Amino acid sequence: MNTPLLHVQGLVKRYRRGWLQPQTTFELQADFRIDGPTILGVMGANGAGKTTLFELITGGNQPSAGRVLVNGQDIHRTRYEERDRVAQHYHQSYQLRAFRRTRPSFMLERALSSRALVHLFDEPQFNTQDGYIGFMLDFFRRLRSEGRLVVLCLHPNEPVHLEILAEVCERFVFVQKDSQRVSRLTFADDLPSLSRQAAVAAYLGHLAPACGA
Repeated sequence: MNTPLLHVQGLVKRYRRGWLQPQTTFELQADFRIDGPTILGVMGANGAGKTTLFELITGGNQPSAGRVLVNGQDIHRTRYEERDRVAQHYHQSYQLRAFRRTRPSFMLERALSSRALVHLFDEPQFNTQDGYIGFMLDFFRRLRSEGRLVVLCLHPNEPVHLEILAEVCERFVFVQKDSQRVSRLTFADDLPSLSRQAAVAAYLGHLAPACGA
């Protein structure tokens, strides 16, 4: 069996509050694999855990349990200064996120790749007036053609955002937090299938018909 490009194994991140009797205020759970190059679209409400998931995948946040393998390499066992050769997290204005250091870098492994295999774009800013969208979509497609995984996270507040996801993405995932403050991922092969789920339709509101469901 070929090594998955991205393998998220039993990943859990918990945030707790209190000292004597700590209570979990938020928990993210994820377990999935992406076998080869693709463009994955991500949606979810603010506070659902999308950025936390991205930070865990790129090694900028330490998991409570589980691990993240990029082409077989554990991102959290990779040297901090070399993690951007494995995966990169671009936040909004396309700036790379920093890493939280938990142990000396020399105790960790060297990166096995020279260029990042996973690129995560966290709610990038698109200007519909200057042709920038077409440039970025071509960039995403080029990364995919070079054997990379592109993850595009948008928080739709107008139809054009759904049009971008529908045009460029090949798979989709919705991040949802339940009443117990636990966030989980739901995958779909196309945007209409995802939008037919009640939680996604409620999240999209009046924009749901734009998905073509």
